[in-house]
Order: sequence, then C-alpha cells, then structure tokens
Amino acid sequence: MLYGLGTIAFGVKDQGFNFLLLIFYNQVIGLPAQAVGSAILVALLIDAFLDPVVGQISDNWRSRWGRRHPFMYAAAIPAALSYALLWTPPKWSTEGVLAYLIVTTIVIRSFITLYEIPSSALGAELTRDYDERTSLMSIRYFFGWLGGLGMALAALQIFLRPDATHPVGQLNPTGYLHYGMAASLVILVAILVSTSGTHRFIARLSVPAPHNHTIGGLAREMISTLSHRPFLVLLLTAFCNAAGQGLVQSLSLYVSTYFWGLGAAQISLFVFAGFVATILASVLATPLSRRIGKKTAAICCQLLALTFAASPIALRLLNLFPGNEERALLPILMVFTVLSTTFSIMTVILIASMMADVVEDSEKRTGRRSEGLFMAANAFVNKAVSGLGIFTASMMLAFVGFPEGASPGQVPADVIRNLGITYVPFLAVLYGAAALVMSRYSISRSSHEQTLRELAATKP
Repeated sequence: MLYGLGTIAFGVKDQGFNFLLLIFYNQVIGLPAQAVGSAILVALLIDAFLDPVVGQISDNWRSRWGRRHPFMYAAAIPAALSYALLWTPPKWSTEGVLAYLIVTTIVIRSFITLYEIPSSALGAELTRDYDERTSLMSIRYFFGWLGGLGMALAALQIFLRPDATHPVGQLNPTGYLHYGMAASLVILVAILVSTSGTHRFIARLSVPAPHNHTIGGLAREMISTLSHRPFLVLLLTAFCNAAGQGLVQSLSLYVSTYFWGLGAAQISLFVFAGFVATILASVLATPLSRRIGKKTAAICCQLLALTFAASPIALRLLNLFPGNEERALLPILMVFTVLSTTFSIMTVILIASMMADVVEDSEKRTGRRSEGLFMAANAFVNKAVSGLGIFTASMMLAFVGFPEGASPGQVPADVIRNLGITYVPFLAVLYGAAALVMSRYSISRSSHEQTLRELAATKP
C-alpha cells in the first residue's frame, strides 16, 4: 500500500496536465491552442532524453540508501513547488507566458521523472512472480488514478466555481490558482510518505556490481538493453496507447462542455465514474491476465476501450444518440465512461506488468538487471499521454477552427460537429495500432517461468 501511495503524485500531475492544462492556458490565459500543444511537446522531447539517463544512473547507483531512494527523496520538494508555479503564470506578453509554460513544464517533468522512474523500478524488484507483478501494478495504478481523479473532483467541486465575473466555473482563473496550491501539497505528501514507507525494503533489493563506468560504456549498455525486441514491441504499443489516452483526456473538458453541453456539476459526476472504473480495473486485471494471459487480455481491453470511448460521439454524429436536452443523456454517458475508463486502465496495468517481465528476459541476454531503464521507457510513454495527447488535441482544435475564449453556446455547430468527425478516426487509428503491435509481443507465462529457472541455475 505504501509503495502504491507514491503514484498519487504522478496521478495528480498527469490528470492536471491532461484534464485542465490545455483549457486553462487556451481559454483562460488566452494562448493559442496550437502554441500550448507545441510547448508541451517541446518539454516531452526533452524528457525523452532525460528518462533513460535517470533509469540507467539509478540502475548503477550504489549508496547506503540503495539504488532508488536517494532520487525519490530528492524529487519531493522541487516537484511540488514547480507544479504550484505552473498554475500561476505571470502577466507577461504571449511569448513570455509561452516561454514560462515551456520552462515550468520541463522542470515539473524532470523532477517527476526523478521520483517516478526509481519508484516504478521497485515494483520489478519487489517480486518476480508473473501474477504478483500484475497485482502490484494494479495497486500502483489504483492510487495513481485515485489521486488524479480526486484532485479533478476537487477542482470541479471546490476550486473551479462560478462567480459574478466568471459564470462558467471551468474558466475561473482564481480557481486554478487555489487548485495548484492544493495539488502541490498532495504531491509533496504522497512522495515523502511512499519513499519513507518503502525505506525498510532497501536491504533486500538488488545491488549493482561495483565497476567503473565511462560515459561511452553507459551509452553502449543503454543501447544494448533498449534494443531488446520484446521491449521494443511493448514500447511502441505503450506509445500508441498513451497517445490515444492522452487525446481522450485532453479533449474531455472540451467534449463535455461544448459537444454535450454539460455544466461543471454534471461534469464532476464523470469523476465518480472514474472512481468506479479505477476500482473495477484494479480488481479485474489480475484474474483476467491469470485466465487468458497478459497479452491477450491487453489486446481485448485495448479494443473494448476504443469501442466505448468512441461510440457516443460516433452515434451522435449519426443521430443515434440522445440529444443534449434529453434526461437520458447523462446516465448513458456515465455508463460508457465507466466501461471505457475501466478497460483503458486495465490496458495500462497489463502493459506495466509485461514491462516488468521484460527485465528477466533481458537479464538472461545481457547479464544485467535494468529495471530502472525499462521503467524509464514506460514512464516516458505514460508522460506521452499528456504531451502527445495535448499536442494532438491542440492541433485538432486548430484544424476545426475552434475559437479561443468561447463560452458554451457561442461555438458554431459545424465546428463542434467537425471536432467529433476528426476525433473518432484519430482515436481508432491510435488504439487500433496499439492492439496490432501488441500481437507481436512474445513473452508468455511459460516462457517467463522458464527464464526464471534458467537465471536461478546460473546463480552461485
């Protein structure tokens, strides 16, 4: 439980990036949507280089606090402080605010990386069992989604409230300031509690063999490790899945506010749907993977997530879904949201569990345990949820000509319709590609158990 608590920090950050960041800087601050998306993409590209470096350094770190905990402790305060600053941009020129957004986002991502990669690597070290890993990842993602959804609910119910100047709560700038302060405190507490709570496991964790590393040697080890075929298949799968999830989450407020015509109180009900989905996914992931295997389970969940996420919009475009004025609309949307989110979370849990299984498969080939490096790649694609999702969403908004600073009812009907027409095929391509690539993953329960036996036979 204490291990999973730390994922609350990542969940809060990720939900804020996916759910609130684009609409805040676009509709509240007034930056063009494509500029916000490009800024997030710049930070993501920089993160792409930082993630494997942190993973490789952590894998080879030797200290009395082990390989992971020094980095986890160091990340707590900077991660929390930088997240608070994200929601208090200065009143500069458009170019100045854009630069502020880029720098702040890079800093946040860097310190979340410094915590999240060593923390996620602990999961592969704490157990090597095929099914226990899925259970452990279920706990991680349960707390991650719990933290993110909890702060999203707090944002909608407590902070983003209408006032005399801002009749639409989602467009109230003061609410975002208070949200940022509260969320940063949650991030700080989650990291410190989880890190100190897992401190007692340090003595039983793996210790890297002492040897002198050169920059060239580290680079060669990284290339050798990351060229492992099962890992590359899983990485591409996770990347396509992350981009699809990011698109869904980044456009969720736009779709809810403008496409479905819902208010803040109604939108907050979707957070409760997310809580239900989080519980269902955490409970169902392990027994499903135990019954049909991780790969088959992940492919099925991926396709079901696509079906339930895209169907409401596709059916509305075909005039086969309740209208915005009908009372049946909200409960039907809630059901679809629970189902799509459940299968989406289960997909991510299973991918993370499979990534942990790659560790021993790679160890058999290279003789090195590289939990940090592999989890760095997984962390990167999880962060790509926000980066690529926001970028794709912002480009989509620009493509359909979505106006900036528009109140509900002021957006032309053809613009809203074009948004739906563009959204559905984009999502189908991303989720479909993830399922297709996943079919090439080669590690099964039997092959993993055989690998463990072979590794055990080589130990002195």
